[in-house]
Amino acid sequence: MTLSFMAADRTRDPSRRDMPLPHAPQDYWRRPYRIGPWRVGISAVTLLIASFIMMSAMIIALAGQPQGGLATLLLAVLAIAFALRLLRVGIWVSPRGLRQVNMLMTRTLRWRDVTRVRTAQQPVRWLSLPRTVQGEALEIERRRGEPLRPLLTTHSADFLGRYEAFDRAADVIEAWASEHRGDGR
Repeated sequence: MTLSFMAADRTRDPSRRDMPLPHAPQDYWRRPYRIGPWRVGISAVTLLIASFIMMSAMIIALAGQPQGGLATLLLAVLAIAFALRLLRVGIWVSPRGLRQVNMLMTRTLRWRDVTRVRTAQQPVRWLSLPRTVQGEALEIERRRGEPLRPLLTTHSADFLGRYEAFDRAADVIEAWASEHRGDGR
């Protein structure tokens, strides 16, 4: 059974002019690709561990050690914050510009500050670990300053083993850049 009202890529009835397109309001930040299974899996395991830590905090607090329970609860809150931030990491686009979200920092560029967006073969990090492998990365060059650190790679947590998804995401981001910079390429 298909639930067309829940699908983002549902077909639109051309006879209904009053029904807006599912992608019509574009004045918000959106991720132009689906989040990868590795990132979701790591976040899910982290949230599961955080739930056990919270249970431990409750047991410690009920056993008569409120300071220990509070410290354990703080550890659980940090684990939850880590998992949620991990789900936000990536490239986000809007008509205003491009936003690169890292674990600790977010960098926003207006489209007029982006000179070029392209894919290139280069050594990339495997799942953001120190080990590098040969892969493809999306390079975003700025008008002033150094290029952004590549977050979209064929070996990142979003695209490991999903090369077609990487190509689609790179094409979408390149199209956003050429459309909103106004260079018509």
